Amino acid sequence: MTSRAPAIVLRDVSKTYGEKRAVLPTDLEIETAHCLALVGASGSGKSTLLRLILGLVATDTGSVSLLGELVGVKTAVPLRRRIGYVIQDGGLFPHLSARDNATLVARHIGWDEARCEKRLAELALMVGLTGTIWDRYPVELSGGERQRVGLVRALMLDPPVLLLDEPLGALDPVLRAHLQDDLRTIFRELGKTVLLVTHDMAEAAYLADEIAVMHEGVVLQRGSLQDLRAQPSSGVVADFLRAQRLDGLRASS
Repeated sequence: MTSRAPAIVLRDVSKTYGEKRAVLPTDLEIETAHCLALVGASGSGKSTLLRLILGLVATDTGSVSLLGELVGVKTAVPLRRRIGYVIQDGGLFPHLSARDNATLVARHIGWDEARCEKRLAELALMVGLTGTIWDRYPVELSGGERQRVGLVRALMLDPPVLLLDEPLGALDPVLRAHLQDDLRTIFRELGKTVLLVTHDMAEAAYLADEIAVMHEGVVLQRGSLQDLRAQPSSGVVADFLRAQRLDGLRASS
């Protein structure tokens, strides 16, 4: 099988906040149309790595490339419009309706109402949100509805890359399982490059092609769940896997 060109490339990337070394010098590549899940305990540097990729914070060392272009002061904002970004609970603006939240960036770059509505209808069908939901405000939506609206907003411009930061972390187990099914279908059908941050190894195995374990700012090991379980690279990886209670893991095929 021929390897695709990487859509995301990090070379010697690091970030420090005061005395806290959030990300130690790191190399990471994610090929086009590949889904990588980044797992680890809270404070391991996962979310910081996402913000570095987005250009929301500057690297101390190294470089980040997205879709073949270096992320920098002049390129970060244009590149962000080619990335769908989803955070926990959807990250919706409370003063905007679901419709206005979902179409915010599209309207900002000049899409007219008809184009926005056409795209919204396509995505609403994809994520299972129809009817009057789009006239409601975030406070009137359930957690699952807010998360789906956030996903629609991320997909509105049909970006080739999706970054998801604990997108299902605040949901109850049943709803979380349903949304995992939806996300896996979307990833497979749309062929996006995906970097998913989660602390849940079962979720990572269900949604991603590969898993990377991060600890104290370092990516310790990368591979399939089977690889990680068969040959953990360190005691930290082995302990993290044991703590996940993976015996009841959902089938990923």
